Amino acid sequence: MPTTSAIRIGIVGAGANTRSRHIPNFKSQTGVEIVSVCNRSPESSEKTAKEFGIPRVCQHWKELVESSDIDAVVIGTWPYLHCPVTLAALAAGKHVLTEARMAMNAAEARLMLEASRRNPHLVTQVVPSPYTLKIDRTVQKLLAEGFLGELQALEVRASAPSFLDRESLLHWRHDRDLSGFSILGMGIWYEAVMRWVGEANTVTAMTRVSVKQRKNSSGVMKTVSVPDHVDILAEMACGAQGRFQFSAVTGLAPGPEVWLFGSEGTLRYDASSEKLSGARRGETALHEIAIPAELAIGWRVEEEFINALRRVEQVKFTTFEDGLKYMQFTEAVSRSADSGVLINVQHL
Repeated sequence: MPTTSAIRIGIVGAGANTRSRHIPNFKSQTGVEIVSVCNRSPESSEKTAKEFGIPRVCQHWKELVESSDIDAVVIGTWPYLHCPVTLAALAAGKHVLTEARMAMNAAEARLMLEASRRNPHLVTQVVPSPYTLKIDRTVQKLLAEGFLGELQALEVRASAPSFLDRESLLHWRHDRDLSGFSILGMGIWYEAVMRWVGEANTVTAMTRVSVKQRKNSSGVMKTVSVPDHVDILAEMACGAQGRFQFSAVTGLAPGPEVWLFGSEGTLRYDASSEKLSGARRGETALHEIAIPAELAIGWRVEEEFINALRRVEQVKFTTFEDGLKYMQFTEAVSRSADSGVLINVQHL
């Protein structure tokens, strides 16, 4: 697409991230127009259109995807629609930016990747895990320079500091029919770790559902099958051993953090403060590591997507290839927890 061409975007699903980030950031770019929106109901679609000055409301996502006056589809729905909307959009010749998590499961993610490969002239992107964007390049540089030596182990803990809440209503994240194999922040943190040390080969997991049933917004009692606590052991492809914990029931737990333990050094990332610290053999305590301004990239998802459409750069955060990898991991975790056996991530 020539750099001087206007890019016309249609929005399918105007959720919180779409409203707070995608729509404003697309509208702020020169030569980008949001021309249509389709939300869960006509009322919410009209409300979004009025709030953001979007000229057309579509009654169904298929109507939007098949519209001849859009170049790209931004999917802000829950995961259950990511695959069907992506496949339809690519078939209609539209570029695609889809919200994370990429899909319901690895099979859907693979279908999306295969469809993108059949249409190499179309740009596809998954909204990336944002938690480590500021420090990613610094960590990658430290690893490349040998700060850690040989990576021995890694730990990821992302547990909410809240106690068990039995009375809250069913959230879409509790509903496997809407969220698939996604559990808490598991996929989003695994995606971030992959940028540093690569993917896992195998996983062994245990999960727990603390509240078996919850009422939905209509007052109907629904069964909950998505865990609110998960512990994972992983054999990483790089040879290290990984330990992950995600929980919504760990009252007063510390904030999310990642540890990398190497033969010659240790790194710790405190996500609450966005501070990176480390120490090498011979030192007795961690010290803060400054993040050079030129390496602190941060959030630029919408800019990256538009630049890719204009052939100025290629999508890096996040490709469909990487999206499939984290969907394989999330599915492997659930399958291991259900079966009680070790699961090979790469075979899913």
